[in-house]
Amino acid sequence: MAKRGYKLQEFVAHASSVNCLSIGKKSCRLLVTGGEDHRVNLWAIGKPNSLLSLSGHTSPVECVAFDSAEVLVVAGASTGAIKLWDLEEAKIVRTLTGHRINCTAVEFHPFGEFFASGSLDANLKIWDIRKKGCIHTYKGHTRGISTIRFTPDGRWVVSGGLDNVVKVWDLTAGKLLHDFTFHEGRITCIDFHPLEFLLATGSADRTVKFWDLETFELIGSAGPEATGVRSMIFHPDGRTLFCGLEDGLKVFSWEPIICHDAVDMGWSTLADLCIHDGKLLGCSHHRNSVGVWVADTSFIGPYGVGVVPRSHSHMEQKFDLQENHSVQKSGSSIKSNAGVLSMPQDYDSKEIKNIYVDCKSILQKL
Repeated sequence: MAKRGYKLQEFVAHASSVNCLSIGKKSCRLLVTGGEDHRVNLWAIGKPNSLLSLSGHTSPVECVAFDSAEVLVVAGASTGAIKLWDLEEAKIVRTLTGHRINCTAVEFHPFGEFFASGSLDANLKIWDIRKKGCIHTYKGHTRGISTIRFTPDGRWVVSGGLDNVVKVWDLTAGKLLHDFTFHEGRITCIDFHPLEFLLATGSADRTVKFWDLETFELIGSAGPEATGVRSMIFHPDGRTLFCGLEDGLKVFSWEPIICHDAVDMGWSTLADLCIHDGKLLGCSHHRNSVGVWVADTSFIGPYGVGVVPRSHSHMEQKFDLQENHSVQKSGSSIKSNAGVLSMPQDYDSKEIKNIYVDCKSILQKL
């Protein structure tokens, strides 16, 4: 039987420790890293040498991100400063200041002209690249921000914090929409379902939680796992969530919560995941090195033939977690505007109504 998970490569990425990395989600072929050496390095996955080494920061780089076209990279540093590079010209196009201390999370808006940043100062900021400045600051976290994601339509931004809270912010109204407060450890990762109004969150409390974004209800929880949840990504077909733990990979579906498979990967500090052309790619870092790991999803349940779902005694549904709160159900599935959140195995993605819409003009009005 073919090996399900393996290390593709390992390379020295920086002169000192690697602090952060991000995979380009458009191609799943580019990788950007940030280090204690104050540099931001660009890599082609599978190649041993960097494509670019970007300088400009005067302190350790703590977070990095590509824009959706993979032509810009933004990086936040321990001083709170943020720098934006044009990769085609290999030059800094913006230096932005506003955070008082460490910038710990950055994320581009889906349409590229804006990005968000989070800091240990507990503030979430929205930046307009063209206007060269901060256009809004969201306050509400009681501790630093650890992760940020925009909804695919660009209307909302979601932040996870060291205060164990996930906050949903409305960009058009400029206000807080909802708090998710059921995690008992810092929020480490967030991902949105590609087709439905569903959010998944992972935490250092070793649990994965699923939320209906129409009702803001907790659908269910998986865990606690043996180790913390480091990274997560929904499969493009929408059937499963791939979760990178400190000791390996697990594949979940929801309603009911099922762990379909677990794969021992061997990675160290996993920092990012992507799925492309039937392959899951995971990138980790340890000291000054980066490891690139690959798993073939055709050998992993529920996609692998003959793979039996794994039982999990710690999985709970919403009605087990919250007393005196009822959930309206149709059969065994919670309804949303987009339909049933669970999908049959033989679904046709073209027939599923995508509730996310192109709202590029929303932020341009701010």
